[in-house]
Formats: sequence, C-alpha cells, structure tokens
Amino acid sequence: MSRWKPGVDLSPLRESKQYRRLYIAGFITSLGSQATYVTVPYQLKNLTHSPLAVGALGLFELIPIVVFGLYGGVLADRLNRRRLIISMEQLLMATTVLLLVNALLGHPQAWILYAVAFVAAGASSLQSPSIAALNQTYVSHDLQRAASTLSNIRFTTASIIGPALGGLVAVAAGPSYVYAANLVTFTISLALLFSLRATALTVASESGDLAALASGLRYAMARPDLLGTYVIDLLAMVLAFPVVMLPFVAEQFHSTYALSLLYCGLPGGALIATLTSSWTRRVHHYGRAIVGAACLWGLGIALFGYSGSLWLVLVGLGVGGGADAVSGIFRNTMWNESIPPEVRGRMAGIEMISYSLGPTAGQFRAGVMAAWTTLRFSLTFGGLACTGSVAAVAAALPKLWAFDRRTDLNVAKVRELRAIDGSAAE
Repeated sequence: MSRWKPGVDLSPLRESKQYRRLYIAGFITSLGSQATYVTVPYQLKNLTHSPLAVGALGLFELIPIVVFGLYGGVLADRLNRRRLIISMEQLLMATTVLLLVNALLGHPQAWILYAVAFVAAGASSLQSPSIAALNQTYVSHDLQRAASTLSNIRFTTASIIGPALGGLVAVAAGPSYVYAANLVTFTISLALLFSLRATALTVASESGDLAALASGLRYAMARPDLLGTYVIDLLAMVLAFPVVMLPFVAEQFHSTYALSLLYCGLPGGALIATLTSSWTRRVHHYGRAIVGAACLWGLGIALFGYSGSLWLVLVGLGVGGGADAVSGIFRNTMWNESIPPEVRGRMAGIEMISYSLGPTAGQFRAGVMAAWTTLRFSLTFGGLACTGSVAAVAAALPKLWAFDRRTDLNVAKVRELRAIDGSAAE
C-alpha cells in the first residue's frame, strides 16, 4: 500500500533555516504590501473618480520595471544579494512613509501616489531577482517543486489577508491606517532579512554590467522553452489582469462587503488550487501544464467580466486564480530546475518583467478600454483574447510544448551542478 502524501510538502522549510527566514520575511512584507496595493488605487479613485486615472498607475510603473528589472537581474549575479534585498526593502519602507504623510494631509495629492508607484516599482524590480536567486540557492534541486508550491501559498495567503484587511480598513478608517500598519510589517521583515547569511557571487569575470546583461540575454534567446513561459505570462497579465478595475466592478453590487470579496477572489482560488496541488508531482511536461493553465485563466477572467451576478463574478475570479497558481507552480519549478545558478539572477530579472510588467500594462489597458468602451467589454474581451493568444504561442513554440523534465538536458545539467557545489544553505 502506498503511503499517503499531503498536498503540501514542507521539507524546504524544515531543511533550510536560511530559506525559512527568507520565506517568513517575504510573507510579512507581502501582508503589508498587498494591503497598500489595494489602498493606493482606492485612494486615487476617491481623489479622481476616474477609471482612466486609476489605470494610469500602471503606466508610471512600466519604465522602472523594464529598466530596473533587467538591471536588478545583473546585480543579483554580481553583488551581495542579501545586501541588495535589504537596501531595497528600506527604500520601499521609505515610500510607505511618504504615502502615510500624504494621506494625513488635509488635501492628499494624487501626484504623490503616481510618484510613489514609480519609485516602488523600481525598488521592487531591483530586489525581486535577488530574492528569486536566493530561493534557488537555499533549496536543494529535488525540492524546487515543493518550494514553488510553498511560494504560492505564501503569496496567495498574503493576497487574501492583506487586501481584505486593507480594503476594510481603508474604507472604514482611511488609507493612513493601512500605510501605518505597513510600516510595522516592514520593520519585522527587515529584522529577519538582516539575519540572513550572505552567499558567494556567481559572476566575477564579466567585463561589466552590460556584458553580463548581454550574456544573460543570449542565454534566454537560446532557450525557446523559457521564452515561451515569459511570453505566456506577459500576455496573460497584459490582456486579462483585472485587479485595478475591482473597485469599479464592486460599485455595481451596492454592498459594503463586495470590494473585499472581490479582492479575495483571485487569491482564494489560488490558495485552494495550491493546497490541492499534490497531483502536480505526476506531471512532467511543464510546458503543456503552463499553456493549459494560462488558457483557463483567460476563460475565468472572461466569466468574471461578463457576469452580472456577484457569485458568478467570484467563481470567475476563483477559476482564474486557481489556474494562475497552477501555472506559477510549473513556471517556477521549470525555471529553478533548468536554469544554471550562474545566470539565475539575470533570468529572474526577465521573469520579473514578465510577471510585473504584465499587470501594470494590463491595468492601463483595462482602464483605457473601459473608458473607451465599457467595463464589461474591457474585461470580457481581455480574457478571451488571452486564451486565444496563449494557444497561438504554444503552436509557435513547440519546444515549450515538448518540455519534459525527465529528459531535458538543462534539468540534468543543473542537477549535476547543484550536486557538486552543494548550494542548498542550512
């Protein structure tokens, strides 16, 4: 009789103290940041009463995400990752102080929200590749899928609790209380980050940052299977990212709890899918799983956009969130199992652009299309366009569809490298 295995493998947390500290710090940071993430557009909506003005938040985040995302990937392979993560965490904390001061003014200024969005996007873009690279370093090769699942649980749980509390507190007490609470979470996470141990640099022989960036881009171009994961994630977010429009969707239902429920829809579906994801251990064709999940994400968002029932809207969001979680498990596992440690930071920079640039561009697209047409058309069209575009990418990149971890040469190479250097930190 086979032994029953739980849906979530906690081995990475048990086996690596460094990973455990980074994981807890990330969860605490996410709680506060997610609360702030929903509060800023809510505050801007109250100041401007314009879907276009709220959607424009994404426009202010586009340039720093592209520029600093790629450069952050280079720095992740060339500098002390721990020090870089801490520095950017401190900068993000400073932007929250600015949000708090602005909220306490008699007449809060909308331009400050745009300025903070610009700076925070840059800081997060510089920080994220180093975090992704440390996650690979701190966890052994055979536990990468378990770590990807745990990462989803951390993000989705924070995405339920943070926005729910943030939305309720922002409406009931005001944005300033949310921003003050976020400062507390930053203080706790910084204490944990300072306790991390520094790791060795992976790139020391490149002639400069541009040379390191160029070599990383060459590696990415030589891996069409990787490129497919980046393109699919980018398309899914640009065409079907609905979060910034949730305050306007909630208005249709005239219920004080509607906004909080909607903010829980995506992460709620993601959490359920992640907690029941033990079946993913039997899937070895990661590319096919990513394509299928991205197509289902688009259909879920289309249902969300088209429906006039609050409960069907929540079903659509739940389906979309679950599909996105499954896609995330396979994408992160594929990246960490098949990308060599010496280029992991630079690839993480490209990955960060795909999953961060997409939502920011997507919220601008949704806002513009809603202003030009209707909110329903913007969301429904985006979901259906996502599904069609993902199917086209799968047809154009057969190596993504054929990816099999059991036979892939890159997976075998990384496994050998990790076994030699013993890089999973205690």
